[in-house]
Amino acid sequence: MATSTESRDAQAPSLGKRTLGVPALVFMIIAASAPLTVVAGGVTSNYAVTGVLGIPLSFVVLGVVLLVFAVGYTAMSQHVQNAGAFYAYVARGLGKPTGIGAAWVALVSYNAMQIGIYGMFGFALSDFLGTSLGLSAPWWVCALIGWAIVGILGVNKVDLSAKVLGIVVACEFLVVIVYDVLALKVAPEGISTESLQPSSLFTAGVGAALAFSIAAFMGFESGAIYGEEVKDPKNTPRRATLIAIGIISVFYAFSAWAMAVGEGHSAVIENSAAGPGLVFGFLAVHTPGWFVTLGNLLFITSLLAALIAFHNVVARYLFSLGREGVLPAAMAKTNPRTHAPVVGSLTQSVLALAVLVVFAIAGAGQDVMFPVFTLFTWLTNTGAFGLVMLMALTSFAVIGYFRSEPHGLGKWTTLVAPLIAGIALVVLFGAIVANFDVLIGLEGASVLGWLLPTIVVVPGILGLLWAFKLRSAQPAVYARVGHGGDLADDETDSEGEEPTQR
Repeated sequence: MATSTESRDAQAPSLGKRTLGVPALVFMIIAASAPLTVVAGGVTSNYAVTGVLGIPLSFVVLGVVLLVFAVGYTAMSQHVQNAGAFYAYVARGLGKPTGIGAAWVALVSYNAMQIGIYGMFGFALSDFLGTSLGLSAPWWVCALIGWAIVGILGVNKVDLSAKVLGIVVACEFLVVIVYDVLALKVAPEGISTESLQPSSLFTAGVGAALAFSIAAFMGFESGAIYGEEVKDPKNTPRRATLIAIGIISVFYAFSAWAMAVGEGHSAVIENSAAGPGLVFGFLAVHTPGWFVTLGNLLFITSLLAALIAFHNVVARYLFSLGREGVLPAAMAKTNPRTHAPVVGSLTQSVLALAVLVVFAIAGAGQDVMFPVFTLFTWLTNTGAFGLVMLMALTSFAVIGYFRSEPHGLGKWTTLVAPLIAGIALVVLFGAIVANFDVLIGLEGASVLGWLLPTIVVVPGILGLLWAFKLRSAQPAVYARVGHGGDLADDETDSEGEEPTQR
């Protein structure tokens, strides 16, 4: 058995050289969050839609929850390096059928996040070209420009994407920092910490506020997905994830507080109805015209960075599932020169193109904001719905994994922290379900309120059924589930079954 296993391992597809260090991975994680987009679009929307003043505190609360989640999550990443992180962790901790169900949920959720962002990107680029350069271009043409750039980077070396994202994210931070400093300087009602008080957050709208804010963190978990491409797989994903969560929570909390101070605590909720116009309108008054133009341009590149980051995640999930035989083996094909998961990347690009075509046809003759109100709002919130569900599931998977393979770690890491995080994430998931109509911009009950979540949940159920079919029809494939195509490190799999010989 050892000989056949070694032979299989030698032929197992991989993602190539380990090139990513902690700084590069931190930038890739934060790029998925899109800092300028979150501050200009997400924070303003949160204030305006929920009417909750304590938005800054929501980022602190969620940051603490996600840091607790990361204790077990990153500990597991040290022992399970797999490009399909959530999928592999759930499979190893809660069983293969649940893992495959989680994989299909992850694919739908990450695709929804990635493709949805094209709606905002297309609108933002079209608006920029029209107002700054006098050029008229439909949103879908602009979206296709972004689609082409993302597709090209997706089949190239991952460190090329990291370099591009690093530059973009650094510039985004600069623009937001300038806004924050000026907002604190203006402070029409003085410097106040009212928006940081618990009483400002824990009101009737707290569930909706937290549901909005968690979307700003989406992508923080992607560090583990690059475990096969980092220089130090034992430590790099863990350090990068913890650093990214800390930076995201503190930076967004500070920026949301600065916004409340800059507008005045009595006016920020009403003024936030302007959306990104609140931030860029403020900058137009207090900075030179070229800086406002730069800020608008970086808003676009912020969205592009998020598109690249989520595209890379989807491509690696497809690679992982193809390598293990859960999806067609062709998905595991990599570019021999760049080591990128080329088939997974192209598959994601084709799917994105198909959805863009559908929305372009549906939006013909509609309001200019159509791609924002539909493609962007519907799909990104649907993706957040699925990813929070996966995070809750992964918390309990961590407990299951370390119960069978403790690795000498303490109870805080293997039981207490994952349990606390799991319970908190279940509560948060409940808040998203309860407020989903609000999140997708509906004023009342609508078929979309249950249809979009169904698009996420049903694939999970089908994945579960597919796993049972694999177990009986293809036991060799089933034995590899969650192991990255490598069972050499386990004499038996996580369910106590002997690895099937080939």
